Amino acid sequence: MDKNLDCKGRWRNKTVAFRVSEEEGKLIDNCVALSGLTKQDYIVRRLQCRDVVVQGNPRVYKALRNQMADIYEELKRLEKCSAENEELLYTIQLITEIMNGLKEKD
Repeated sequence: MDKNLDCKGRWRNKTVAFRVSEEEGKLIDNCVALSGLTKQDYIVRRLQCRDVVVQGNPRVYKALRNQMADIYEELKRLEKCSAENEELLYTIQLITEIMNGLKEKD
């Protein structure tokens, strides 16, 4: 299958680009890593309001492990979570949903 063809055989020759803040970029990168999809596939699915179904694989497990280690270190540093830590709380919620979904399939 050619890299420029999507799953329906359509050519992907249109480039879409946009700027985000450092925090938004990290959040997008975290969501992409936890999904197991490419950044392109993740963003396209989200923009089309399609579900992102996480398939367990070594890359996803590594991303989950790394995110949990980062969260653990951040929680040790914080005395308590507050509204100022919105990105951290969102990431915790996302990881919880993914891990619950993986647990249901086992």
